[in-house]
Amino acid sequence: MTEAKAPLPPIEVDLLRPEDAPGVAELFRLIYGEAYPVKVYYDPEALIAANREGSIISSVARTPEGRVVGHNALFNHVPHPKCHESGAGLVHPEFRVADLFNRMVAHGVRVGPRFGLEVIWAEPVCSHVYSQKLCHGQNFVTMTLEVGLMPAAAYAKETKLKWRVSNLIDFVTLVPYDRAVYLPERYAQQITELYADFDDQRHFLPADRPLPAGVATRLENRIIDFAQVARMSLHQPGADLPAALDQAEAEAAARGVVTIQVWLNLGQACVGAAVEELRSRGYFLGGPLPGWFGHDGLLMQRLSEPVRWETINLEFDRAKRLLTLVRQDYETIQGG
Repeated sequence: MTEAKAPLPPIEVDLLRPEDAPGVAELFRLIYGEAYPVKVYYDPEALIAANREGSIISSVARTPEGRVVGHNALFNHVPHPKCHESGAGLVHPEFRVADLFNRMVAHGVRVGPRFGLEVIWAEPVCSHVYSQKLCHGQNFVTMTLEVGLMPAAAYAKETKLKWRVSNLIDFVTLVPYDRAVYLPERYAQQITELYADFDDQRHFLPADRPLPAGVATRLENRIIDFAQVARMSLHQPGADLPAALDQAEAEAAARGVVTIQVWLNLGQACVGAAVEELRSRGYFLGGPLPGWFGHDGLLMQRLSEPVRWETINLEFDRAKRLLTLVRQDYETIQGG
């Protein structure tokens, strides 16, 4: 006869307290060793400071005795400071039956307006469907597919992975307002379809202006070496866009990048011309990025390896339709 397990204690989910920070570091070491790439979570004083200044907003799950058994965070690494990712989430193995991940994500969405946030997004992986179900249950809306974002080695415990892991990007709007979206003619139908059933209003205008002469391209190139990913924020395209892309792509190639993402601003009437330049270089559709620049953005992406579409596991019809649109565009480009 098996011995009955003691019931779990009631768990509180709340914002980080200074006394929680050592427990957060201990939890990250338990789950990841020293391998988690964002080191602030291992440094209690740095984590306290980041939460105090608001660059990280930690939701912490703790027992009545103050033991930290879960963590999730909101943080910003996209152009608009009020558009935050929900991530850095983990739960102690002994407490994974307590639905803490859902509670921590919901807590972040609930407190986001207190910190002036307008949009929260998440990156559910496509190697399994658990995180997709979590986001769906929290009323996030799938808008974008990042193909081959992470190397399989980043998920070492999932030994069956044979190729890079793709991700969805799901969004929830905290402060609604009607944004103008300039539609590149090439993707007008796809983008309009992807905004159907989104949780906020948009109105569409044609993106029919040329790249502006006399304006210098502003392209920020962030290379994440461990992931072999380059993320390029195209803040302002100019007539010199081809030369700016040449330089950024050369830097990415020199550092062994496999996946390049370009974020374009759909608040600019010349975005259609930028899309055409990228497509001529082999970039294909990823999907809209609501609130990314204050205005919405658009993901275009390119890989130096053939895509293994069979590795992308999706749970919901909306994501499956998104996959169809992305794959059709990829195959159109590959077919030349």
